[in-house]
Amino acid sequence: MTIKEQLDQVIARWNLLEHPFYQAWNGGTLPIDALRDYAREYGAFICELPAGWRIQQDEETAHEEEEHIELWAQFAISLGVTVGMPQRSAVHHLVMTARELFAEPATALGALYAFEAQQPATAQSKLEGLTRHYALPDGVRPYFEVHAANHHEAEKLLTRRFILRKSRRCP
Repeated sequence: MTIKEQLDQVIARWNLLEHPFYQAWNGGTLPIDALRDYAREYGAFICELPAGWRIQQDEETAHEEEEHIELWAQFAISLGVTVGMPQRSAVHHLVMTARELFAEPATALGALYAFEAQQPATAQSKLEGLTRHYALPDGVRPYFEVHAANHHEAEKLLTRRFILRKSRRCP
């Protein structure tokens, strides 16, 4: 079994698409107020992602993630809210954990991989739910449209790690 297969097997235990929140969103039963709360709260986590890429010495992807913060802000504004400091303890814990993990290259790599490996599927599911079930302004879609396409960030992380390990080997 490859390292990717092993990682994906672990991540599958926490498949976000199986969470009731995402199922309700995709099914159109998630209340608009819950979407607003999500946009306001979860944006704090989105703001942490560039740090994870910077510790990987990937300034290009860090810059892309900063642009995605703006797309998330557009999502929030389209729902009538702004991104703020998390009020929910679970989101606060997520942000604090991300900061801790993104402080070291090895832990940042694992955390980013777990997030990026699921991002295209979760973004696609959210986009489908928004399109089918919610009559909302167009500004709610761009963040999810960008992330529904697999930009291969997860694979990039594994490749980077392999290359770094290989370059440290003795001749």
